[in-house]
Amino acid sequence: MSIRIGDVAPNFKAKTSIGDVDFYEFLGDGWGVLFSHPADNTPVCTTELGRTAQLKSEFEKRNVKVIAVSVDSVESHQSWISDINETQNTSVEFPIIADQDRTVADLYDMIHPNASETQTVRSVFIISPDKKVKLIIVYPASVGRNFNEILRVIDSLQLTAEYSVATPADWQDGEDVIVMNSIKTEDIPAKFPKGHKVIKPYLRTTPQPNK
Repeated sequence: MSIRIGDVAPNFKAKTSIGDVDFYEFLGDGWGVLFSHPADNTPVCTTELGRTAQLKSEFEKRNVKVIAVSVDSVESHQSWISDINETQNTSVEFPIIADQDRTVADLYDMIHPNASETQTVRSVFIISPDKKVKLIIVYPASVGRNFNEILRVIDSLQLTAEYSVATPADWQDGEDVIVMNSIKTEDIPAKFPKGHKVIKPYLRTTPQPNK
């Protein structure tokens, strides 16, 4: 099964490092990040899970719940979490799914056979409160994820879900945004009272509206 942007994120029930989880119930009415790891006790994943734990307050203030998936057992996860906490100077509190039968990996198309027949690639799925997949990032197993980028795209997704704007290349929270072309230039002042610039008829910018 191939998951695409705009699809409904499949629900599932799984055993995790914090107990049994129903994915939809876990997400509640907030945003979610589901991200996969090739295996427990691997070096890149150790740094990634540690970084995620360090960013707990950043995810919380965005109303985002994080859940990881790895193909090993709950017992293996518990042992690994101890190593992560020790080596990364943090405390992993979010759940890690024990996906030994590859149910979640197959459901979300995390196994890419030409990369590995058995290990998941480093997939990231960002899911909105209506349970739609809003963004997918896929890294090979050798490349650690940039969690500052994950936070950046969450900021963009939450902003553009609320306002008729898009974010330009390299945009950071607090910078000017692009007014969608569906809005006529003469209608911009009423919708975006902070002002706007017309760079080209198709490229109009305005200060970030929720700042």
